[in-house]
Amino acid sequence: MKVSKMWKAVVAAVVAGAGTLSTALTDDTVTAAEGWAAGLAVLAALGFTWAVPNKPASPTQ
Repeated sequence: MKVSKMWKAVVAAVVAGAGTLSTALTDDTVTAAEGWAAGLAVLAALGFTWAVPNKPASPTQ
């Protein structure tokens, strides 16, 4: 299955954001600091996932 670098980064960002926000919502409020943390988690996931190259396809035998 071929997954482009863009979709790999988008999925990582959504998972990072959802995970951070679900932790922030344990007390039923999201503070400004928790919002910033969620935003930074999304940006970090996008950046790091985009920077890591996909594994090259193995040659067929």
